[in-house]
Amino acid sequence: MQYRTFGRTAWNISEMGFGAWAIGGDAWGSTDDSEAIAALHRAIDLGVNFIDTADVYGDGHSEQLIAQVRKAHQQDLIIATKAGRRLNPHVAEGYNRANLTAFVERSLRNLAMDALDLLQLHCPPSAVYDMPEVFGVLDDLVQQGKLRYYGVSVETVEEALKAISYPNVQSIQIIFNMFRLKPAEQFFAAARERKVGIIVRVPLASGLLAGKFRRDSQFAATDHRSYNRHGEAFDQGETFSGVDYETGLAAVEELRSFVPEGESMSQFALRWILMYPEVSTVIAGSKNPQQAEQNSRVSSLPPLSKEAMQHVQAIYDAHIRSLVHDRW
Repeated sequence: MQYRTFGRTAWNISEMGFGAWAIGGDAWGSTDDSEAIAALHRAIDLGVNFIDTADVYGDGHSEQLIAQVRKAHQQDLIIATKAGRRLNPHVAEGYNRANLTAFVERSLRNLAMDALDLLQLHCPPSAVYDMPEVFGVLDDLVQQGKLRYYGVSVETVEEALKAISYPNVQSIQIIFNMFRLKPAEQFFAAARERKVGIIVRVPLASGLLAGKFRRDSQFAATDHRSYNRHGEAFDQGETFSGVDYETGLAAVEELRSFVPEGESMSQFALRWILMYPEVSTVIAGSKNPQQAEQNSRVSSLPPLSKEAMQHVQAIYDAHIRSLVHDRW
């Protein structure tokens, strides 16, 4: 496992992290807690030291599973969680001192921690980025010892740029993959200048870039890939990165011919992300030890060729750019 400096913090974090949305059990179909726990153990054994979760993943279940696993390991683990999506309705006014403090204290209990390593606002409404008092509350929570650092999980590049205008925002979590190139074009340089950590989520476009889906693939009713293709439940960009399913399948077939020998399509897609030095970590999801092992081993794969990188760009420009580039 290779490690990268996380923004302005003193942390060296694994460039392959562990995304714990899927193990919450509420948006990716059926899950098995014993398999999820085994996946976490396997990832940590292979050098993963960064785990990302949220208080709404399984209504706290994901955080609680992580707490169980954390107790069993001597390694220093960095646990990032998120807050804000428990609000109903999810409106900017809800990002106030009372609610944020309550969310933080709930996550502290779920994770069995005295202080949260990294709290991220969880894709807040756009108006929040123009509310400096929200970031003042987070500064106070740091001063109170309830947080070590804070960042923001965003939907758009524009939101990311607004978020890093606040001096104590340490990290941005953003969708970046072969179907979402805009962050590299319009955000990474600014993050590098400000020494802001970048956490990449949805690295496989909800599994599309794993190359295992077909036109007739079926998803459970409880799987967001079934019920959120058009943004019915949350931002459309979180499902298949906002790309039309059949268009995505066709693009994957073109990408497949550039996968290096001995690698899977998903490993190729993950290694592509690591070609960008501004990326701090990639939080690929794993529901079982086999997935955790495949994802973790991406860190040891050789760099991609210049030709492969150019082909990815060309396929994006030809098939994907017009669908997503101006939306997120």
